[in-house]
Amino acid sequence: MATVTAVLHRGVVDSDEPILCADDLGVLRGDGVFETINVRDGQAFLLDKHLARMARSAERMEFELPGFSELAELSEQALAAWRERGTGEGALRLVATRGREHGGPPTVFATVDPVSRERILPRRDGLRIATASLGVDADARGKAPWLLGGVKALSYATTMAVMRWAKSQGADDALWVSADGYALEGPTSSLLWLDGETLCTTPVSTGILPGTTSAFLLESASKIGLEAAERLITAEELARVEAAWLTSSVRGVAFITSIDGAVVSQRPDVTAELDKLAGFEVPS
Repeated sequence: MATVTAVLHRGVVDSDEPILCADDLGVLRGDGVFETINVRDGQAFLLDKHLARMARSAERMEFELPGFSELAELSEQALAAWRERGTGEGALRLVATRGREHGGPPTVFATVDPVSRERILPRRDGLRIATASLGVDADARGKAPWLLGGVKALSYATTMAVMRWAKSQGADDALWVSADGYALEGPTSSLLWLDGETLCTTPVSTGILPGTTSAFLLESASKIGLEAAERLITAEELARVEAAWLTSSVRGVAFITSIDGAVVSQRPDVTAELDKLAGFEVPS
């Protein structure tokens, strides 16, 4: 199924039509924000939460994002075109750049793409993780707003580099670890782990990106008999927990099978409950 593309104030356009200028700051400097949202049955899961996070990211980067209603309308234009082509699992991406180098309004567009089987296999098979140093202490980004902790920015070169590095080490994904030894988050995912009857995640004060899927699971944890908490954990401690997961909007809930080669325990019963809570389909 081909990509659906919609542009703010223009609606759906041919996906092969150029929509960016050569001097767009999103291209030149990665100066912009984005969200990627799971689409099932033609609807975007937790769209309101994603739009709210996108607005916070733009505010942190000090450029004016179009209003909530405009972004919601743009999303629906793309989703309506997607529904006309079928209702398989998809990924809605909303992108907003600062605009052109010499001024003008933000460039804003949406795409919807099918989710490949490869992207969702970790729901079934799990992930082998390699730890990677973030290079700063766990509290550094909270003290240095220019590091853009908690912002989902377009400047993804470091993110893609660490993922390539992890694969070169024989791992499926990476886990950022602070210079003082604390496990933080994946390059494109949030970290969850089980401590007894408590579902835990990393405090947002460390500058992690507040995950929409992880937040939903934590808010819903009581439905499966668990408490929820934010706390710090070292990478060494994480390797000894009952179970751990990396969660993201499109990949879903992926259990961690090993960290730097050390086997991590599993709780398939809890994994199944988390999948059910968030409505993720596990491939056969």
